[in-house]
Amino acid sequence: MGLPQTLASSSFATLLGHDFARPELLREALTHRSALRPRAKGLGSNERLEFIGDRVLGLVMAEWLAERFPVEQEGELGRRLAWLVSQPVLAVVAEEIGLAEALSVAPGEARAGVRQRATGLADALEASLGALYLDGGLDKARAFAVVDAMRPIAARHQATVAQVALAWLLSRPQVSTVIMGAKTPEQLTDNLGASNLELTADDLQALEDVSKLPAEYPGWMLAMQAQYRAKPPTKG
Repeated sequence: MGLPQTLASSSFATLLGHDFARPELLREALTHRSALRPRAKGLGSNERLEFIGDRVLGLVMAEWLAERFPVEQEGELGRRLAWLVSQPVLAVVAEEIGLAEALSVAPGEARAGVRQRATGLADALEASLGALYLDGGLDKARAFAVVDAMRPIAARHQATVAQVALAWLLSRPQVSTVIMGAKTPEQLTDNLGASNLELTADDLQALEDVSKLPAEYPGWMLAMQAQYRAKPPTKG
């Protein structure tokens, strides 16, 4: 059984690092559609705030990526952005910050596991960011999204960082040809070293990020390579 919503939203506000002047915004962000009466038709749920938060998240993460990779063009930046704001990544962030316990859902939906579903978690995270933006402004939203959410999750789950980095390397046709079949970061590095390819600064940074992957994520490199074989890169 979850916490009462008032207590849960108050606790979650603390995690967000913001004292809400309009706490009703956060309560709305943490209200799943199922928790409302049928006649409400979704009004009062987190769906409208999710709409806002989705745009805010895209903006602040695009800004961060542009600063982090100053020489990349739109295609490469877009690929990174798509990964960072994808549902699986957002769901992991939501789980890490304890959003599931704060989410208000109907009892039947709670028993069905709605709080653990990636779609509900990702939507609620975006809605919470929308509430934070409306109550505290863009700087507060940026600080939460970039500093408090995405960077720590990347630090605790190097798989996220490494997957973004490998996506970059696989998006480069000449590089991807060399690294296909590498099962470990060490093999990937050795293959590139033996190829005599001229690597860019972004390639080298991506290679460093991939090398930091913990050993407890076996098979992820080949799985991503399989995805790229199915849909080979068109730019590089």
